[in-house]
Amino acid sequence: MKFRKTLFRAVLAALALYIVWAGWQVARFTRYESAPAAPSASSSAPDGLYELQGAYHMHSRFSDGHKTVDEIARVAAAAKLDFIIFTDHGKPNFASLDAQGRKSGVLVLAGSELSVSRGHLVALAFDRPAPDHPFSQNAEIAAAEVHSLGGFTVIAHPYAKVRWSWGELADYTGLEIINGDSVIRENFLRHLPYYPLLLVKPSFAVLKMIDPPDVTLAKWDQLLARRPERPMLGFYSTDAHFLYRAIFPVLHLHVLLDSPPAADFADARAQIFAALRRGSFYSAIDGAADARGFRFRRDGPVLRVSAPFSFAHETIIIHDGRVIHRSPATELALPLTGPGVYRAEVFLRERSPLDGGVPWITANPISIEKDGR
Repeated sequence: MKFRKTLFRAVLAALALYIVWAGWQVARFTRYESAPAAPSASSSAPDGLYELQGAYHMHSRFSDGHKTVDEIARVAAAAKLDFIIFTDHGKPNFASLDAQGRKSGVLVLAGSELSVSRGHLVALAFDRPAPDHPFSQNAEIAAAEVHSLGGFTVIAHPYAKVRWSWGELADYTGLEIINGDSVIRENFLRHLPYYPLLLVKPSFAVLKMIDPPDVTLAKWDQLLARRPERPMLGFYSTDAHFLYRAIFPVLHLHVLLDSPPAADFADARAQIFAALRRGSFYSAIDGAADARGFRFRRDGPVLRVSAPFSFAHETIIIHDGRVIHRSPATELALPLTGPGVYRAEVFLRERSPLDGGVPWITANPISIEKDGR
């Protein structure tokens, strides 16, 4: 009896300490905001671009998700997203494709996540194949089939869950750098203290679970070196199956359009997918800080970065897998040092639940040929 009382008191004390610790952690959490003039879907930035925020890669009840498309669209609207992209499992998933449209003020787009010989491959923007001619299970053939139907593909969660087996570099357009579902499901024991906080402060909990994607970034640089003429794009993916409210405010794609999103849904869908295909977007962890307004572009012989944020941050420029410059500046002009592939990452340097080694922003690569083109 005495042992039970002692154990009970110890458990109560541990629980009290946990509540105090968790409350202190949550109370210190600050999400850093951009300037009020940050660009949006309804107004252009000084460079004339219209910036949309959305979430890519999620699942509904049409495959292994826990909510309907309409329910998920309402969650996206509450998170102030302009668009979401469903990737329900299938060969493709016709029901999910049929559910596309404007819902709760959100552009609801869909592709499909294909289970292929090398792992999972997301197919986007393709014309519908005939029901009796599904996509191949062979990864390379499936990518070619999607491409032949006007679409493009993204390698999903290459180092988590169903891992990707690397082979010849086929016609894949992109690679997932961070995958939200993997973030939450992996490293269970290390992340155990944060799981209860998913009920209290979900964005904080997800941010604490994101580890530096060093292995994936290193692989990305290898792939860029293998195919510099058509560099592979990087995506931050929610891969949400049930914790939509927790993940949607955290991991975003910022799509940059030359004109406002069209009133006609089919035209707006085409605009977003065309921007994604050509790499006119960047990935950001907006749950930590508002990333709107970031730009990375080539201007003749100079790379220009605009990071117009009042909070502390650091931009690094990577050339052919090697860091060549670091800067805390809000504006950066860096002369090209030669041909190859350049890319940019931005890190928060304020107090944040986001690990300091996780890129808060990841820009898509810029390839420079030997003749300077």
